[in-house]
Amino acid sequence: MKTIGLIGGMGWESSKLYYERINKKVNKVLGGSHSAKIIMVSVDFGEIEKLTFRNDWEAISKIIVKSAKQLEKAGADMVVLCTNLIHIVSDEIIRVITIPFIHIATATADAILKKRLKRILLIGTKYTMEKDFYTNTLKEKGLKIVIPNKEDRNIIHNIIYEELLKGVFNDKAKQKILKIIKNTEFVEGVVLACTELPMLIKEKDISIPSFDTGNIHVDKIVKTALGIENTKYIDIKNIAKGICFEKHYLPEEKIEKEWQKLKNKIL
Repeated sequence: MKTIGLIGGMGWESSKLYYERINKKVNKVLGGSHSAKIIMVSVDFGEIEKLTFRNDWEAISKIIVKSAKQLEKAGADMVVLCTNLIHIVSDEIIRVITIPFIHIATATADAILKKRLKRILLIGTKYTMEKDFYTNTLKEKGLKIVIPNKEDRNIIHNIIYEELLKGVFNDKAKQKILKIIKNTEFVEGVVLACTELPMLIKEKDISIPSFDTGNIHVDKIVKTALGIENTKYIDIKNIAKGICFEKHYLPEEKIEKEWQKLKNKIL
């Protein structure tokens, strides 16, 4: 198993979610008491937020690049940003490290294409919606990206910064964003391009496919860490539990043996 290097703190709610999801998915694949090998560098979001409002991406880049170098020096086999927006400095990260960088937008584009969709609504902070660092990555994969109008972009942006990033999730904000999604015509799906958005907007709330970029990112990270990038993600232990023998379910010890055989074959 490879060691995952996480840059977190933007905000800490999504970083917590990344840590939890990665460990759960690793355990689901490997079973037993297995967990992920993780190193995390967490930044002070207060500093990042001030620099963001000043559009000082160069200063942000220096902080994030320093964190990426720390992870590589500490023994990480890959670098991951636990956020959508700060991928705006991903080119600088890639330039200074010698280990792989797992890009959230690339993983998201691949997930959309698997569903054979083309015209997609993108929502997130106004920087993610308006700047081309994210949309270009999606467009390079052949996707057509739609963003909300300026008024709606400001509504979404303010909800993210004034509420979600501070751990505040309420129905009023949820309904505002759902209305924006519903009123956007001729789109086949929506990308929730802020890792806190899926904590507010659930898949069942939307009539079109939604893409939880954080969860998609985690799937890619786990597959890379376990060396199963080209393997369909499945819960192979549950397959073992479903094996029948002479019309009777296998006893636990037999299940464990079958599970180990399956795991060794697939991994």
